Amino acid sequence: MANPYAERQVSHSGVNMAEKNEDIGFKKDTVNKLLSSFFKEDKTRLSGDAALLVAEILKVFVREAAVRSQKQAASEDCDQVDIEHFEKILPQLLMDF
Repeated sequence: MANPYAERQVSHSGVNMAEKNEDIGFKKDTVNKLLSSFFKEDKTRLSGDAALLVAEILKVFVREAAVRSQKQAASEDCDQVDIEHFEKILPQLLMDF
């Protein structure tokens, strides 16, 4: 199945990231440490599958934020996405997730 976001994924060097065939995401250990920092009890643990699931959700969330920010910039006839574009799409994005 072709990646529907492939045409929008461009690295800082201008190389299409889909062509590089890289799987970009969050590391399981990073997600585990991040979530564990919010646990109230030290005994609380996070399973490996749960950490992978949260990492995948974060990956989808970030990708969707990037796509929506790009669309917002395009609707304003801007050729560069700025933080203002992200701030405009953020309320709806948070409601969608």
